Amino acid sequence: MVLRTVDVGERRARLAARHRIAPAHRAPDPVEAAKSMVCLHGTDPATVYLSAWARVADLSVAELDDALYVDRSLVKHLAMRRTVFVFPRAALPAAQAGASNRVAQAQRRSVIKDIERAELHEDGARWLDEATTKVLHALAGGREATSSELRSEIPILDASTDYGIGKSWGGKVPFAPRVMTVLSASGHVVRASNNGHWRISRPNWARTGAWLGEEIEPRSESEGLRELVEMWLRAFGPGTEADIKWWLGSTVKGVRAALADLAAVEVDLDGRTGYLLPEDVDPAPPVEPWGALLPSLDPTTMGWFERDWYLGPYKQQLFDTSGNAGPTAWWDGRIVGTWWQTDDGAVRLYMLEDAGADAEAFLSDEAARLDEWLGGVRVMPRFPSPLAKSLAAQ
Repeated sequence: MVLRTVDVGERRARLAARHRIAPAHRAPDPVEAAKSMVCLHGTDPATVYLSAWARVADLSVAELDDALYVDRSLVKHLAMRRTVFVFPRAALPAAQAGASNRVAQAQRRSVIKDIERAELHEDGARWLDEATTKVLHALAGGREATSSELRSEIPILDASTDYGIGKSWGGKVPFAPRVMTVLSASGHVVRASNNGHWRISRPNWARTGAWLGEEIEPRSESEGLRELVEMWLRAFGPGTEADIKWWLGSTVKGVRAALADLAAVEVDLDGRTGYLLPEDVDPAPPVEPWGALLPSLDPTTMGWFERDWYLGPYKQQLFDTSGNAGPTAWWDGRIVGTWWQTDDGAVRLYMLEDAGADAEAFLSDEAARLDEWLGGVRVMPRFPSPLAKSLAAQ
């Protein structure tokens, strides 16, 4: 059987339209922007706002705040790869079953092991069960509370373990954040309202049912995986097994089972096997040349494991050693530069190559638009890229 070839040009055209980053394809609101990406990356709180800004025309901070904290149509949730994402509410059941439960189980085992190793309790499972029960009791009745408030009220949470004993870099690791990780990955609590500026995460915790008005609907793991893979293929397809496995933080076995359930169609990606949904095999229409400025950890930059077709030779400049992407400048479906801010918050464009006069002009206009939107607010990426560090040091 001869596979249909999806070349780099078509992949870039799909990306432009489906990720809502080509100006002609921007989303009408933040919920649609998140849905178009399955979810937005939320480890760095500023990324959520800047990713939405890149995809929604005339976005305001208040509009996204309303979606997160008033309508609660977007929800911060710990899921794939033990990472915080911002999901549309409708995607939560799939995320919980297909990713979060697996994370919760791994984190639970880790906490139990470390509690016993630190000799805080001979039965780590019993200690963790008691701690989580007390947290849920403290948050009863729709109450919201910070981690600090919970630690001050619940003595069992004020436990820690030593690391680097006798070393200058040694210290203590508290268990309270890890308890909250288990609870949030399990779907019992969520990051509710935020006590900080939009670019800073200082969340109150709340019980999920109270914050959303209902619990997350249970699904089987296979159902969750299938739904997540379907959403990923709709947004990011075509992609390889390696792409999907990395994005999900799952196993090859799980990915293959989901692809089989979806009757995914094999296509040729420059000699590698990729997959599309059966109803999505027709060639994508071309897209007019476009540009975009995306923030660090943006879901487009982070969406695939195999990135050469849009990243080119710039991995060492734009990704840190842990694989976290810095800010990027895109032209016509590939990364051609970065952007950064001066000490006074002014946005500056930095090109890694000569992409042509049209690209330079468009991206310079985007930098000016972002500069106006930020209004002098300086965003400090949690995981700055090597290039971002060198530019900030100038």
